[in-house]
Parts: sequence; C-alpha cells; structure tokens
Amino acid sequence: MARIVGIDFGGKRTGISATDSLQIIVSPLPTVETKNLITFLTEYTLKEKVEKIVVGLPTHKDGNYTHLKTDIDKFVAEFSKVRPEIVFDFTDESFSSVEAKAIIFQSGVNKKKRQDKSLVDKVSAVLILQRYLNHI
Repeated sequence: MARIVGIDFGGKRTGISATDSLQIIVSPLPTVETKNLITFLTEYTLKEKVEKIVVGLPTHKDGNYTHLKTDIDKFVAEFSKVRPEIVFDFTDESFSSVEAKAIIFQSGVNKKKRQDKSLVDKVSAVLILQRYLNHI
C-alpha cells in the first residue's frame, strides 16, 4: 500500500501529516511555509509512495468556504501538473486548530512550546487525516 498525506493548508504555513505504508498510523511531518509546499511535497512523494493527498477545507461557521479555498484550488491544480498520478480528496477541517490547541495544552507542554504555531499546524494536520481515515 501507499501512504496518504494530510494537509492543513494555511496562508503562511502548512501543517502536513502522513500515514505509514499500511495506512494505520498517522504521524506529523514538518510544517512548511506554504510558498514551499509544492517543492516539499514533490520531494517527499519522490522518496515515499503516496497514493492520495487529503486537504482540509476551511469553512466559516455558516458553512461557506473561507478565502483560502481559492489558494487551495490553485495549489491542487499546480501540484496535479507535477504529480498527476496522486489523487486529491477533501475533508472538513472545522475546529481542527481549536482541537489541536486543546490537545497540546492537555499534553502538559510548557507555555513557550504551546505558543509555537507550527506545532498547532502539525497536530491539526494529524487530526484532519485521522478524521478522514475514520470516514472511509
């Protein structure tokens, strides 16, 4: 089997997670600057066999997509040109950052570490992919 990658797409930074090759365990990958996301994923998918990328879609409380939807669509189109064999799927990412912050707080890490936004992005990416895997 191949890995599935999860994306918590952000305007500045993007959290990334991936399953193991059996698609059982989800682990965080490095948080990257969004402008470097295609380069990172291209390199990663050349090293690891990836069959699917799951992107969390950000929505407002009323259910409409946020302004990031346009940037996500652009990213998907550009990356699909580089690696057309990789399938994209999408899932609701509602409250993943809020839940990630709560998990980090409950884990007992110190205040300085809790303020690390890249850690929130990593945990959010893990949550997005775990939710997705539970729904398929």
